[in-house]
Amino acid sequence: MSDDVVELRVHGVSGASAGQVLDLLQIEQVAGDRSGGFYRPRRRSPGTDRAARVTLEAYRWGDLPSGTVGRTLSLVFLLPFMLVNVAIWMRPADRGSDAMVRSLCRLLALTLTALYVLAVAGVALDLIAWKCMSSPHCLAGRSWLSWLGGQPVGLRLAVLALVPAAAIGLLWRASTRPGRLFDAFRAPEAGVSGHRLGTVGRWDAEPLVGRLRSIHVAAAFATLDVTLLAARASPRASAGTVALAVVIGAVLAACAVLLCTPPLIDRAAADRRLDRITSALRTIAVVLTVVVAADILTNPAPWHEGGGLPGYDWILTWLFVAQTALLTALGAVLLWRRGRQPAATPLLGLGALAIAAAAISLAVAFSAELVYRVADFLDRDAPTAAGVAAGPTRAYTWAIFGFFRAVLITLLVAGLVTLISRPGRYRAAAAIVGRDYPDPPAEARPRMRQVQKAIAQARFTERLIPLAVVYACLAGIGTATTSIGLLELYPGDVVERFEGVPADLVTFAIAFGSWVIAATILGLMIAGIFAYRTAGFRRHVGVLWDLGTFWPRAAHPFAPPCYAERAVPELTRRITYLVGRGKAVLLTGHSHGSVLVAATVLQLPPQISSRVALLTYGSPLRRLYGRLFPAYIDDEVLHEIGARVDWRWMNLWRDTDPIGGWIFSAHRPAAPDTAGRPAATVDRRLRDPVAVVAPPGDSVPPPVQGHRPCESEQPFTEAVRELVERLRMPMDHGPRRAEPPAGQ
Repeated sequence: MSDDVVELRVHGVSGASAGQVLDLLQIEQVAGDRSGGFYRPRRRSPGTDRAARVTLEAYRWGDLPSGTVGRTLSLVFLLPFMLVNVAIWMRPADRGSDAMVRSLCRLLALTLTALYVLAVAGVALDLIAWKCMSSPHCLAGRSWLSWLGGQPVGLRLAVLALVPAAAIGLLWRASTRPGRLFDAFRAPEAGVSGHRLGTVGRWDAEPLVGRLRSIHVAAAFATLDVTLLAARASPRASAGTVALAVVIGAVLAACAVLLCTPPLIDRAAADRRLDRITSALRTIAVVLTVVVAADILTNPAPWHEGGGLPGYDWILTWLFVAQTALLTALGAVLLWRRGRQPAATPLLGLGALAIAAAAISLAVAFSAELVYRVADFLDRDAPTAAGVAAGPTRAYTWAIFGFFRAVLITLLVAGLVTLISRPGRYRAAAAIVGRDYPDPPAEARPRMRQVQKAIAQARFTERLIPLAVVYACLAGIGTATTSIGLLELYPGDVVERFEGVPADLVTFAIAFGSWVIAATILGLMIAGIFAYRTAGFRRHVGVLWDLGTFWPRAAHPFAPPCYAERAVPELTRRITYLVGRGKAVLLTGHSHGSVLVAATVLQLPPQISSRVALLTYGSPLRRLYGRLFPAYIDDEVLHEIGARVDWRWMNLWRDTDPIGGWIFSAHRPAAPDTAGRPAATVDRRLRDPVAVVAPPGDSVPPPVQGHRPCESEQPFTEAVRELVERLRMPMDHGPRRAEPPAGQ
């Protein structure tokens, strides 16, 4: 067997080019395509260490979750869909509540689709067709609207219903982009891990996404139909309208029932019966929309005069009530099942609830802002009687008030947490700096304070997760308060009556909250542009995006596609090919690349993994994924990964890194004794910076690296050399069995 070794590097969220990953200028692609490909140094370049017989190779996957600037910006508006999709993967490792949590997350995802439709319908049907086209002042000087202003109400509604129908079609079309863009590669079943994370390389979510897509499209058209029929039913509903309402209600009920039966909807791709059922349901909903539009046009009954679109405010408010009820049920299930488990789960077991509530809050804020901005545009600062009568609905007013209240309180809590935790974080940072640089010269003290600040700021990551839970709880309360709109009350009236705060101050807070939402949306768009164009900025923003798009679309079909569906099988196939050619593979992964390589190791059969070593650095496996996804990243799977590579695994981490960290042991003086355990040899802490004084021949001290890659640093080179030597050791036994986690 040849002793040649291939060092296969997998980059992180920085979106580095293949040349940057390899630290070379002359490279060539040897496999894959532009979105995800494998690169090596160009022949006759100094990219191969001939003495050590190590060949460099890089896998670049950075364009899989992002792509063009236009697509990156469009994904900003899909953020709520992505968050609710992540929520279903954050469920605790409790199989007893698994089906119920999945069902509740999918129902919450369905309410987001309904809210999307109602927001567009609120603009097209309520603000424009019903209010603006009944106001001569609103139509004045707007030829693009006035041509329809004098037409019957039914015609106006039927024509403008094309706008939400087109919006549904746009999402429908966009969601058909497959996550898997190459011929699927399946690792052999024999030898593949049975752990949940081991299913990553075998994900093929398209059958499930297709079923969810049909259900959501059916529910979206049914929501539009309900909005039109509610307007038609006022003041009196005809027999035909009632019959249509019953059929549409049956369609919505069928959508909910299908989402509440995980064993049915999650069945294998080879079973096509459910696909035909969901496709038929979608077709029925589309046909019903045409029938409802015809009824709106031809029904001779008189229309309700004045006010807003009949029934719209009530439909929207009851949707918010349903979201509140679902969030409450999800929290109850998570807490109930957590109380029956022997050990507490991270985040009190409420990770799925926190991220789902955040998704609902953002979706409500985005929808309310859309309606408010259009209402302001149509009003032209005119009096209510002359402009768009009554403006947006009460439900949106309560929604903006709730969002502003949640953001304001969260910022106050964040400030308090920052101040309260600051002394402890700085004491811990000072102890680390004191051990790393025991006898610094006097001129190094300012630099040491900078290093201490960097470590203290990096340790704030652990406080961000509880703050997210606080915001999610406040957002859920904000969504619940929208039900007060059923009493036909506005926030100013309620707050002034019960708390004595002037109504004008509440009105100002609502207007200010609207601008905060607008600034948030604009900030997300700017962040998307900078994250795409600036590697340093993407290193912070991209970690959240890549964390979200790592998971397949199992809750919302309109969420961005999963890049791991392609990346993990592609890496598995490449490693299998290289080992089959007599190579040994040193698999290195930075940041989210370490998650990809960890999932890849679980796909390798023993005869392949016996020729693989693992080097991770800046890894969020324990620090982020272990806290957020306890069902997929736990001690059991981490020890199994180590055993599969016969503990040829090193993890490099820095105290200044706000994202990555240790996996098994921090190796600090106060850490428990883990001597004699293979896992104790995995983690190696890097002192950062390497010095606090300028080296000879330089005028500035070495920089603080934080989460940056370390391929060009001496500790990385030494780790590579050690792992290569261990790969070349004669194999006198197979891979070790996974050692039990410490304490078991």
